[in-house]
Amino acid sequence: MDSTNKMPECPVEMTLQLIGDKWKVLIIRDLLGGTKRFNELMRSVSGISQKVLTANLRSLEASGLVNRKVYPQVPPKVEYSLTDTGLSLKPILDSMIEWGMAYKKKIQK
Repeated sequence: MDSTNKMPECPVEMTLQLIGDKWKVLIIRDLLGGTKRFNELMRSVSGISQKVLTANLRSLEASGLVNRKVYPQVPPKVEYSLTDTGLSLKPILDSMIEWGMAYKKKIQK
């Protein structure tokens, strides 16, 4: 987390500060499946631009949720994975999936 930002007192606000962005949640969702390269994330997070993906990955890395591993080769190879802290968000995303499925069923009736 950026040390210039004051941490909120409210735990919900803290969580939203870290993953409240639509793109961050979708990136985390895709990384829950395992390590991915940049272009794999570009394909799996539909609608995101390269610039926005880069910015969000940097933010997630700075927050300690994502690892970035650079391989010293040409062309450069970079892989992204969740840290243990990032993996601890799985129950939150699982709950979002359950709620979203229940909501879809409710409105489709």
